[in-house]
Amino acid sequence: MNIAEKPISAIIGRLTSTGDGIHMIANSYRKGVRLDAHMHREAQLVYAAKGTMQVTTPKGRWLVPPDRAVWVPALSEHAIDVLADIEMRTLYFDLAWLDREPRSTSLAQEFVVRVSPLLHQAILALFDDRNTPERTAVLVELTMLELHRAEDSTTFIPLPHEPRCRRAADIVLADPCGAHEIEALAREVGASARTLSRLFSSETQLSFKSWRQRARIAAAIEKMSTDGNVAVKQLASDLGYASVPAFSHAFRQVTGKTPTAFAGKA
Repeated sequence: MNIAEKPISAIIGRLTSTGDGIHMIANSYRKGVRLDAHMHREAQLVYAAKGTMQVTTPKGRWLVPPDRAVWVPALSEHAIDVLADIEMRTLYFDLAWLDREPRSTSLAQEFVVRVSPLLHQAILALFDDRNTPERTAVLVELTMLELHRAEDSTTFIPLPHEPRCRRAADIVLADPCGAHEIEALAREVGASARTLSRLFSSETQLSFKSWRQRARIAAAIEKMSTDGNVAVKQLASDLGYASVPAFSHAFRQVTGKTPTAFAGKA
């Protein structure tokens, strides 16, 4: 495990600091880059202004397309996989600064936020070299206010820790388009179907069927965010759904929206 022992200024990227405990770094990463499991002494808000990434913690896996950002507490292990070329904008918060934040207790766990147009513009504006300290302070306050109201778990896949259950989960995640019936998975990992079903419920708070569906929908969201021209009909077929309506129903169950609405298409 790598802990960021070096000063924040040693992290590669364009660095801006407010002088009172907030640091902002702009990076660009190409598709396929992996930032292996590590942790920072600061809490961070990670946002891909363009592109798509995947953030994995011991708690689970988040798909982070451009309309999402992820909050990672200080000293929280995480890894980042770049799924499509990204323009990353990261805000780092010293613990002393967070102690003065009214919501500090609710920032103790990682979560994903839905990035509203206002939050998007506030984050980008923080990287304006012409900012004054007063303007920066207002933008930071606005960003934190938007975090308070934007929590979203749509693209989250909880990961089990029990070894057999985790092996089954990894098999599904490696090929989310497969059928993956629980009886076959159970035989492969050395458990009964009843035991594996019970483990998924206790470890992920989801039934195996619901968990598998979430993994499939996450795969669909990943495809939509990295290939803007993919057809919903093709997605439904690739993911093993019998029809577009069946796929749309499953997608709505997980995200609350149809695939077309989620993608922001007409």
